[in-house]
Amino acid sequence: MSLSRRLLALAALATVSAPIWAAEYLVYIGTYTRGTSKGIHAYRLDDATGKLSPIGLVAETKDPSFLAIHPSGRYLYSVGESNEPGKGGAVTAFSIDKATGKLTKINEQFSRGGGPCHIVIDKTGRSALVANYGGGSVISFPVKPDGSLGESASFFQHAGTGADPKRQSGPHAHSVNTSPDNRFVAAADLGLDQVLIYKLDPATAVLTPHDPPFVKTPAGGGPRHFAFHPSAKFAYVVNEMKSAVTGFTWDAKKGVLTEIQTISTLPADYKGSGNSNAEVLVHPSGKFLYASNRGHDSIAGFAIDTKTGKLTYIENTPTQGRTPRNFGIAPSGRWLIAANQSTNNLAVYSIDTSTGKLKPTGQVEEVGSPVCVRFLAVK
Repeated sequence: MSLSRRLLALAALATVSAPIWAAEYLVYIGTYTRGTSKGIHAYRLDDATGKLSPIGLVAETKDPSFLAIHPSGRYLYSVGESNEPGKGGAVTAFSIDKATGKLTKINEQFSRGGGPCHIVIDKTGRSALVANYGGGSVISFPVKPDGSLGESASFFQHAGTGADPKRQSGPHAHSVNTSPDNRFVAAADLGLDQVLIYKLDPATAVLTPHDPPFVKTPAGGGPRHFAFHPSAKFAYVVNEMKSAVTGFTWDAKKGVLTEIQTISTLPADYKGSGNSNAEVLVHPSGKFLYASNRGHDSIAGFAIDTKTGKLTYIENTPTQGRTPRNFGIAPSGRWLIAANQSTNNLAVYSIDTSTGKLKPTGQVEEVGSPVCVRFLAVK
């Protein structure tokens, strides 16, 4: 194993045993600008108390529905969920003023596919990876030393259909995530019931289809968001259309996912209909997993067996609003912030790091159509 890979492996192990502590975080909120919001908003989170203090609008930009922060903490990137004919949606780079939280636009590229909905920056900070939901494709961009985005390095158009003719008549790439060692990228495609695997060259931002090229997920489930376990042994995908999480073992050497379990995100006595999942995250400790329910309007919590990767249901916690499209967990592992898109509010929860249970702090903040939550340590 090369030195760089050993360092990345050690970093992943350190994440499991030692969450990142900071006195204060900047919290950036991506939104839809079809209502009262005009772009990206920011808050300060006191990690000792969980108090969330509003900064306000920090960048005016259209439909910044998903955000990613550069590993250096100096830059932030957003997708603009639009579709300009022949060009796709926007992918924008901003510089961050940590003193004020304000963002300054650096440059913009087009995603070459409609409706870009998810973005990540690889662990070296040299590659930006984007999923185009409407276009059913993934694209990569090199990140330059000044934080700007270069011309696209890779573009892959997905093809095929899923089991549901209404929702899955074509591909709908919904997320992209780098593996803990930064060698692979997992792209969940809701339209295909697949998680596609690409190899990543971070120095050039070039993606290459892996062999095997994908793993199937439950038919008609609609895989949406994806999370690797910090141990690099497991991974999880939330199935939007079936209200369930599917767990996998992850062979980090071979880049292969193997299904181990699918479990509902709804309580056993739930009798409603029309629920769909949105976000899935593993707690920084590696001991718990959370997924959001839109319709039931709750966060489902699970305990993770760190030997097998299997999930055990803990509870569902109401999100104090409707349509929790996204939520974020502070890097310290102490706080969860739920973003309720339909009721234009954020709700703050404390996390019991022994049991994984969530407790509302009583703080609810108003912001227009919140759909993404990102943290940046500043103190």
